[in-house]
Amino acid sequence: MSDLVAKYGEARLPRYTSYPTAPAFSAAVGPAEYAKGLAIAAESGPASLYLHVPFCRSMCWYCGCHTTITRQDAPVLEYLDTMNQEIEIVSFAAGNSLRVKNVHFGGGTPTIMKPEEFTALMRKLRSAFRFEDDPSLAVEIDPRTLSPLMIEALGENGVDRVSLGVQSFDPVVQRAINRIQTFEQTQAAVAGLRACGASSINFDLIYGLPHQTVESCVATVRLATELRPERFAVFGYAHVPAFKKHQRLIDESALPDARQRNEQAEAIAQQLVAAGYVRIGLDHFALPDDQLSIACRSGSLRRNFQGYTTDECDTLIGLGASAIGRLPSGYYQNHVSIGRYAEMVSSGVLPTAKGYLLTDEDKLRARVIEGLMCDFEVDLPKLCEQAGYEVRFLLEGNERLQELVIDGVATIVDGRVTVSQNARFMVRAVAAAFDAYFGSLGRTHSKAA
Repeated sequence: MSDLVAKYGEARLPRYTSYPTAPAFSAAVGPAEYAKGLAIAAESGPASLYLHVPFCRSMCWYCGCHTTITRQDAPVLEYLDTMNQEIEIVSFAAGNSLRVKNVHFGGGTPTIMKPEEFTALMRKLRSAFRFEDDPSLAVEIDPRTLSPLMIEALGENGVDRVSLGVQSFDPVVQRAINRIQTFEQTQAAVAGLRACGASSINFDLIYGLPHQTVESCVATVRLATELRPERFAVFGYAHVPAFKKHQRLIDESALPDARQRNEQAEAIAQQLVAAGYVRIGLDHFALPDDQLSIACRSGSLRRNFQGYTTDECDTLIGLGASAIGRLPSGYYQNHVSIGRYAEMVSSGVLPTAKGYLLTDEDKLRARVIEGLMCDFEVDLPKLCEQAGYEVRFLLEGNERLQELVIDGVATIVDGRVTVSQNARFMVRAVAAAFDAYFGSLGRTHSKAA
């Protein structure tokens, strides 16, 4: 196993929350193409909304998100005004008939909004779109800045799912990543959210951080499981200082190597399983009666930009700077620059910067990759027959897959590709074997292990 970790663990691979991945997006796909896709989006069933709020009060040095640090409220208010305008533009382009089943607020720190601002934004969404009965509303939260009034506002507006950033409770690691967060702060946030109706709570944990050890990872999990969140998402730190300059503040000499990262990931997984959580896909864990566990058992687990999900909607509308949407026709991403995003919206134009229009081949490969990422196996003959392709189209000349089979990472029996039980942490390497664009886009991804 150590040889496999050495061979594949240092490889930079996509997380495959979409296919093709974002580096394949092109500026040739812009507002006009997005408008055409929105015009027919309502015909594909209810949609999910993702609202990106790219502001934080302080910078966590490990962060890989698009966010801006502000101590003032004015930039946030201006941004929310722009987002309200974008909501109107998107709703009009979709014929004012788009049905909404799920809403997810991500960031940044969405709860940087004041309670009344969050309520006003929810009111705007409900007036612009046709919400389904009993929609699911999710918000990402920084426990360090969450106020009791904001907790009340979340409950009053029907938020039932929340995700709390924890990362690590080790004070040494916290100082090294510029994120000091006590267990008591997290505990208070959980208690308040439970009291106001949050029925599903997720904790984000990270391994591979500076000065992190197997022992500190296990200690963090033991503390975290005392609060009994329904879910955990466990991610490997992606050190890409060339793209995220603030990561240069992290001491690279204190970062664990591929073997140590794998040991930390497995130690976290073992501790969570021992605490009664079900291991789901590459990096998620959930209690047995959680909807994520049920979806995993039934084979209906999905994967999108938020990770593993039970969201079955084929349409995802991205709102806000840098947000990515997915329609049956393809992917569409807004401008990353808040200034350029606001400029286009104020002109009454969809703020699409780039995108990708899916081909039939892309859709087939996307289903293969999603199947591997969710279930660790995929029935190629079945998927190819449904898409009108021969199985040999995916297998013949696939040298990457052949090498993985030789190394024991995967097996192929009657066209069914299965990731070996002891090599599941390398599932992204198997998925990459079906990625027609891998290695040709010049983009640095996170390590495979």
